[in-house]
Amino acid sequence: MISLHDVYLSLGSGHSRVDILRGIDVDIDRGQSVGLVGPSGSGKSTLLMVMAGLEQADRGKVLVEGSDLSVMDEDTLARFRGAQIGIIFQSFHLVPTMTALENTAIPLELAGRADAFDIAKAELEAVGLGHRIQHYPAELSGGEQQRVAIARSLAPRPSILIADEPTGNLDAETGKEISDLMFRLHKERGMTLMLVTHDPNLADRCERVVRLKSGQLVETPHHDETETLN
Repeated sequence: MISLHDVYLSLGSGHSRVDILRGIDVDIDRGQSVGLVGPSGSGKSTLLMVMAGLEQADRGKVLVEGSDLSVMDEDTLARFRGAQIGIIFQSFHLVPTMTALENTAIPLELAGRADAFDIAKAELEAVGLGHRIQHYPAELSGGEQQRVAIARSLAPRPSILIADEPTGNLDAETGKEISDLMFRLHKERGMTLMLVTHDPNLADRCERVVRLKSGQLVETPHHDETETLN
């Protein structure tokens, strides 16, 4: 489903150049859930963005569903991402002037789907917000806003779900509700799930855990995941 081979990415130039990813090699199976952990600044979010085609690697190969993202132009990449990859961020990134229904329908409308609002309504019902579809983000709790963000990411029925600290802005109880929802939908829909988290309990729910350290990946068994994740 996802294959990265000898991927490098740096920021800056000259003396200010910083290596973010250094020779990343990893293969993710279809339908697998993978927790990506490691210290702050180790490049976890950058790696997710490379997988989603939102960041361009300096060198190396990034294959998603057999397609090489590095050879796609921006328009082709945007269409591919819109169809294949759902993304959930720590900050919900909802449009404040749009209702939950309108926010959820955004990727479908961009894809020209005539049934965008019907699908969006069904997705909001799937995340338990069928009664809140006409509410604006400011009228929703943090957990409800993240549910809208999940519904929006899943509306195009992507084969891959990428989540960057999806519970980071939520209290413990709400965070558990959101993680329960995310893993349930992952299982029901057979999606591949890539999850960045500082929470070892959340990472341990994944079928596989990998650690990013100094821009390189190290496979980590669940039972060894006792180190503090800063």
